[in-house]
Amino acid sequence: MARGKTKQDLPDDFEEHILDTDIKQEMESSFLEYAYSVIYSRALPDARDGLKPVQRRILYTMNDMRLFPDRGHVKSARVVGEVMGRLHPHGDGAIYDAMVRMAQPWSMRLPFIDGHGNFGSPDDSPAAMRYTEARMAPAAVAMTASIDEDTVDFKPNYDSRELEPSVLPAAIPNLVVNGTTGIAVGMATNCAPHNLVEVVQALRHLITHPKAGLDDLMRFIPGPDLPTGGKIVGLEGIRDAYETGRGTFRMRATARVESINNRRKGIVVTELPYGVGTEKVIERIKTLVQGKKLQGISDIKDLTDRENGLRLVIEVKNGFVPEALLEQLYKLTPMEDTFGINAVALVDGQPRTLSLKEMLEVFLGHRFDVVRRRSVHRRTKAADRLHLVDGLLIAILDIDEVIQVIRSSDNAAAAKERLTEIFELTEIQAEYILDMALRRLTKFSRIELEKEKTELERIIEELDAILSDEKLLRKVVSDELAEVAKTFGTPRRTVLLESAGTAVTSAAVPLEVADDPCYAYLSSSGLLARTATAERPGQGGGRANHDVVVSAVRATARGEVGGLTSTGRLVKIGVLELPQLPDTANDPHLAGGLPVSEILALEPGERLLALCTLATDGPGLALGTRQGTVKRVNPEVLGRDEWEVIRLADGDEVVGAIELTTGSESLCFLTSDAQLLHFGADAVRPQGRSGGGIAGIRVAAGERVVWFGAIDPAAPEGSVVVTASGSSTALPGTEPGAVKVTPFSEYPAKGRATGGVRCHRFLKGEDALVFAWAGTAPARAAAASGAPVELPEANGRRDGSGVPGSQPIAACAGPVALRLGLGTGVEG
Repeated sequence: MARGKTKQDLPDDFEEHILDTDIKQEMESSFLEYAYSVIYSRALPDARDGLKPVQRRILYTMNDMRLFPDRGHVKSARVVGEVMGRLHPHGDGAIYDAMVRMAQPWSMRLPFIDGHGNFGSPDDSPAAMRYTEARMAPAAVAMTASIDEDTVDFKPNYDSRELEPSVLPAAIPNLVVNGTTGIAVGMATNCAPHNLVEVVQALRHLITHPKAGLDDLMRFIPGPDLPTGGKIVGLEGIRDAYETGRGTFRMRATARVESINNRRKGIVVTELPYGVGTEKVIERIKTLVQGKKLQGISDIKDLTDRENGLRLVIEVKNGFVPEALLEQLYKLTPMEDTFGINAVALVDGQPRTLSLKEMLEVFLGHRFDVVRRRSVHRRTKAADRLHLVDGLLIAILDIDEVIQVIRSSDNAAAAKERLTEIFELTEIQAEYILDMALRRLTKFSRIELEKEKTELERIIEELDAILSDEKLLRKVVSDELAEVAKTFGTPRRTVLLESAGTAVTSAAVPLEVADDPCYAYLSSSGLLARTATAERPGQGGGRANHDVVVSAVRATARGEVGGLTSTGRLVKIGVLELPQLPDTANDPHLAGGLPVSEILALEPGERLLALCTLATDGPGLALGTRQGTVKRVNPEVLGRDEWEVIRLADGDEVVGAIELTTGSESLCFLTSDAQLLHFGADAVRPQGRSGGGIAGIRVAAGERVVWFGAIDPAAPEGSVVVTASGSSTALPGTEPGAVKVTPFSEYPAKGRATGGVRCHRFLKGEDALVFAWAGTAPARAAAASGAPVELPEANGRRDGSGVPGSQPIAACAGPVALRLGLGTGVEG
């Protein structure tokens, strides 16, 4: 059964006093007390040392614990507990958060805490304080230097049991260098970090020129210097902030366009705006891509590590302009952010919005006061010591009598009184003589004392000069600031830009690559590339020492071309996949081309022979095989990504493929036994995809077709036949031989499926053609090394065998060793 509460009777002498309070007044007073506490004890920094109370208490406590840079790290929890128990009447979370921020190099331009362990990242929180360790950074020592020399005022802590500094001596202009951020009641502060060297230069200029204007100071401090680097775009808002204490500026990531691989380009970000982490950027980009608001990005990778720093790689799809995409990233993602300066700080206990000059003046006033108080303290100590040294020197002059006086005295008080009377010493000097050890009263100690007296007199004279001369005081402050800049200064990290210039995404440069006409090239060594324009490179200038072009077709940048392989396959190739060659007036240099193996999945032993335009309204393709088969393919069958365009017999392969332009070209075969056959293309009936072709040239037993192609009937006089002889049994590159060049008009046309005519007479040691080619002169030839090969003059058909060229054939023989090509490319 529950027991009810018993109401106790009030005592007889109880008197009730009820005080009526207006709730409005109570709320106002309570709110003002709370606002006052937040403003002065938590959120706003002091303009003199730029520190909030919790930051000041952390540094002061670590200085008391003697956690200097030359000492070992201690557990962070120990520091937090000491601060919380002695000085800071708040939870450990707020203390540790402030301590972590002072250790993060991406948060502070000049960190004050040397952290050991996981102190977080721009995206991740730090480990718990029981897992991390800390000690003072060298800059923190400069902030607390001379604090024990009566340079600053002390006030009682929260329980009035200890004293804490109301401000630190602060040899570093922390408010300007490290900036600050905080939200109080009814006000907030947000100051940008700056470069220490630049700030010190402005301070020293202000010391010598107190009436300097903002323009004079901005010659030394052109703008903020953010810990994370990056770029600042637009300086007008910075000037407004320096002049009035309020202003905004845009921060931009540092990024560049690089080739991720041979096929794709990417945007590499190495610096992000202040306060922005990689995960924030990645998440925003993924959201935009999924929402179809950002196109052209295929992948994004965060390759950031401690050794190389920030590296965010954004891969760009083929067909998109990386520079234009980068401008969109600046516009839509945190890669470009705004920083609002609101320079609010406490000056003489009152919150004020400060201009740049006012912040510098407040700091200088504080340093003048610190140096003055330090000089007074040091002079007082030096004068006290000099007073004692003078007494010791008096005693040493008659040391025997001093000892006799002390021994004959009844007690210490009597000895002190007799010493003051006999030797005219003060009580302090007499007390010091009585307390000192007898071993100090030697001849050598007199020399030391005289030397010390001279040094003390010099020190007192210098300190008196500082205290009496305002100019000398200002010079001392200036010299100390110069030493601080020399010790802790670092180069500028942030690049300042007047403006971003014209946006790349304007109508002049669209986001996607325009579908402009161009040429696609295939080289003899298997490199693919495309030109930037529809203009073919000129024929002037020397050939580039690398390769020759064996196939060139007209295309568009966003179109497709076909690739014909030695196994009879036709594969579509996207032109955007091909690297773009630089514009040149000479023959194209394909050294920057892309290997075929990176574009097409070829079977072992399969080769890409030629390119075609995939046109469906032309005469189609012509193919010749190793065993002498010829085939024309109807253009309407070229409609899929990958098709077999000829059915090959066992052991057979395609040796040549070409796209016909008129259908009246001459199809030409050249065999290994030096037989040449050419006939009209109209003699070959077009077949479907599954057709196996028809007989083209009759090949003798043991021989093969070396080359197949088409000759333009519009220019038969300019066409030549190039043949290179050698031994079929010798190792490649070792067979002897010679090159022969013959006008194509020397060879009469023969009927299809015949053996053709002789085109090359073999000499001793020669039994086969190791290379053959026919086409429009002048052709380009190259050896396996890429060096150009000079071809001999064209001779008659019956002028005997080939003649040695400028380079021995033994050095350039083999199927691909001697390369002949079109040089500049031919349409169709």
